[in-house]
Amino acid sequence: MSKLQLTRKQTISVLIGGMAAIVSGPASAQGELVVYCTIATREVVQELTPAFERATKQKVSLTVDGGPALFQRIADGAKGDLFVGPEEFSGPLIQQGKLARNATTAFARSTISLAVREGAAVPDITTPEKLKAALLSAKTVSYSAGVSGLQFVRIMEQLGIAGQVAGKLVSPEPGELVGAVVARGGADIGVQQLSEMLPVSGIRIVGSLPAELRQPIIYGSTLFLDAKQPVAAKAFADFLRSPRARELLRKKGLEPA
Repeated sequence: MSKLQLTRKQTISVLIGGMAAIVSGPASAQGELVVYCTIATREVVQELTPAFERATKQKVSLTVDGGPALFQRIADGAKGDLFVGPEEFSGPLIQQGKLARNATTAFARSTISLAVREGAAVPDITTPEKLKAALLSAKTVSYSAGVSGLQFVRIMEQLGIAGQVAGKLVSPEPGELVGAVVARGGADIGVQQLSEMLPVSGIRIVGSLPAELRQPIIYGSTLFLDAKQPVAAKAFADFLRSPRARELLRKKGLEPA
């Protein structure tokens, strides 16, 4: 191997070493890095956080909740350093002056998936018309108030069946994943992002929406306007784009952005 070539492991070591050098200054001595993260990227962020802490000696206070709940908390004045979530929530918070403009680092893409209970008949959703037929045939459908649910409602409007599907809605309990509703028999079909379906046992993931209806959900890390740890926050955002993070994203049902 030439001197100009680096192995994947060496590349990760160089990146982490650089982050440690950046964060180890006065900013890290001021306290914890406060991060808010929505549920779809939870497993990735939770797994990467200890590695970031070890590499940088920077303590991270991580809060995970649904997008609507975090949006409301921040809108009501909660303080922090970094918001990790989709642009559907970060955008309005930027407009409100809670998050900083031009301070978003995209790191992941996600799409909506459908699931049924394990052992149930698997519907054909390969075309918009077949998806429409499957949803109209189902007695109950579960989707969340988060970004996947908002996108799903728009798609139902596009298909002309928003009212019918809304009448079949079984909402998840607070903190409950849509897949869990399906697994316990609460709904015939569940609609949520793949990364939120994969951790749930007792369901069968049917697949993504038809290509004609598929819309990416972009996840990014956005700095708070009044962040106390801006340097550490930027290092954490960069860590979410590292080779290690990209590999983990794929394992968890997301695609690197």
